Amino acid sequence: MSVTDGRSSEREARVSPRAQTKAAVADWIENLPALASLDESTKAELRAAAVRKMLPRGAVIFRPGDACAQFPLIAEGVVRVQRVTESGREIVLYRVVANETCILTTASLISGEVYAAEGVAETDAVAHLLPAARFSALMDKSASFRALVFDGYGRRIAALMSRIEEIVCTRINVRLAGRLLALADESNHVAATQQALAADLGTAREVIGRTLKSFERSGWVRLERGGVSITVPAALAALRGAEPEQTYSDCEDI
Repeated sequence: MSVTDGRSSEREARVSPRAQTKAAVADWIENLPALASLDESTKAELRAAAVRKMLPRGAVIFRPGDACAQFPLIAEGVVRVQRVTESGREIVLYRVVANETCILTTASLISGEVYAAEGVAETDAVAHLLPAARFSALMDKSASFRALVFDGYGRRIAALMSRIEEIVCTRINVRLAGRLLALADESNHVAATQQALAADLGTAREVIGRTLKSFERSGWVRLERGGVSITVPAALAALRGAEPEQTYSDCEDI
């Protein structure tokens, strides 16, 4: 190795962890399409203020009743936002992935209200946390940042409305068939418990269990510990595709 290479390596070794973190934030800002429309001044503020945080799978990011002190921008992984009822039943509201924002966080920061649900890292994740004060400052002075926040808010509200309509208007066997197909891997195996499927579909585990048993009796699936193997994917696809489109007015008596 040449002397020049050695000096270069020494200089790289002297780069502080904080400097490395700031570089990672800068790369993340440039790589996420959602941030491409931000003006350079706003990007510079994000680089200066955002704190990078590793979130291991299962980490609780916020709980009901927590005050919102930061605006998390997810760079990698998946965060699940859910409500837990008094009886302990989990209902998944939505998931946040890279390039998306969390509407509960946005609502809490704007209104000053506490969180009404919990956020859990469904996979290992990386978030960049913007302090609440800097969030408010950018909302006041940066049109591009406001557009980013409200665009994400609007998209999520539309998705939640679609989810509510599906829960109200679509039979559980149809929704379960679609969810199994969406989660299946290349070998048609679904690595999800009945409890997880129930939380995803907004129903009780017992309902999922009964519906899966009916699928198994029909020969469409095989129930396994901690998962499901789909034996006739075409049957589930036909069931999912056979449900006619409905509107809220069609569902009033369901």
